[in-house]
Amino acid sequence: MHEAPWLTILGLGEDGLDGLPPASRQALDRAEVIMGPPRHLSLVPETQAEQIEWPVPFADGIPILTDLRERPTVVLASGDPFWFGAGSVIARTFDAGEWIALPGQSTFSLAAARLGWPLETTLTFGLHAAPLTRLRPHLAAGLRAILLLRDGKAVAELATYLTETGFADTALHVMQALGGPRENTQTVSLTEALLGTFDHPVCVGLEVTGPGLSFPKASGKPDDIFETDGQITKRPIRALTLSALAPQRGEHLWDIGGGTGSISIEWLMCDPTLTATSIEPLAERADRIRRNADTLGQDRLEVIHGTAPEALSGLADPDVVFIGGGLSEALLVWLRDSLPKGTRLVANAVTLESEALLARWHETLGGDLLRIELAQAGPLGPRRGWKSAYPVVQWSVTL
Repeated sequence: MHEAPWLTILGLGEDGLDGLPPASRQALDRAEVIMGPPRHLSLVPETQAEQIEWPVPFADGIPILTDLRERPTVVLASGDPFWFGAGSVIARTFDAGEWIALPGQSTFSLAAARLGWPLETTLTFGLHAAPLTRLRPHLAAGLRAILLLRDGKAVAELATYLTETGFADTALHVMQALGGPRENTQTVSLTEALLGTFDHPVCVGLEVTGPGLSFPKASGKPDDIFETDGQITKRPIRALTLSALAPQRGEHLWDIGGGTGSISIEWLMCDPTLTATSIEPLAERADRIRRNADTLGQDRLEVIHGTAPEALSGLADPDVVFIGGGLSEALLVWLRDSLPKGTRLVANAVTLESEALLARWHETLGGDLLRIELAQAGPLGPRRGWKSAYPVVQWSVTL
């Protein structure tokens, strides 16, 4: 007979045991240990099982859970543990044969059912442990989204954030304790949300309205969304550079000479599975990259204050490298000799010396060499004329 896994990840709703299927009840009955947040433990009646509160921060609970190995253990989570829940963190910690998951009804499904919204066209966010700025790239009039929030106080914080970003006319559908006896749903304005009191657990349905700036979905976001000291890859060049970088799902980027971070930030905006490290030699600019990333909802960007190639040693290998600053013979040699075969490299050059360097490397390693010349209409006396920007030479190659 196949031995049952020692660990069960069990999704629990606000109705406690009332909504549990037989398999979930059986897991609780045979458990020697039940582990979870205090609110979840309070939904389970007294049993012979030892009860352990999951600590804060969440990562501190993993060693405790590891020490329980071989004792039948149930970890309680909210709803579906694999939808912005604890399930994925626990699952990647233990071997597949050690655990089984018994999900409950997700908060998102319950919220969509209350609002009558199709989940396939509604964005979902788990912001109970993430900043509200994660919303920023998605905010646009007409957006519908369902958010999990940290607690009742976060509703007012959300209202403040939406007001600050120009979407003050947004309607909030505040849903508390969905699926349980305390369930309560109310639709409020942002002003009412600032003045109201809301209970945990809480989720919010957003119907976004207002004149706030929405970001285009194409590469080449507006220059003015970035804080800058003037050192920025301008929008048209940035769009062409992102096209050359050609991000693919799950890839990691090194952005060398980050400047304002515009390239790595837009890289991250392309897909949530992408990751990036920005390397910047000037401390002030490194701090600015961090602020831009946080403000624009890309807080997962790794920012390193250092000079390449010295600062690159010890970093996880990239799939793609962009050189926007600090281009040198020594850097190119280091990248060629140190990175795995198949790594893609894109470098932009403006000075004659850098152009000549890229031309020599193109002759040796091949790839594509592109000269980009742009001009923008501007006043010329009483009329208009073309004002040319410095041409950019772009080299793209697969090592």
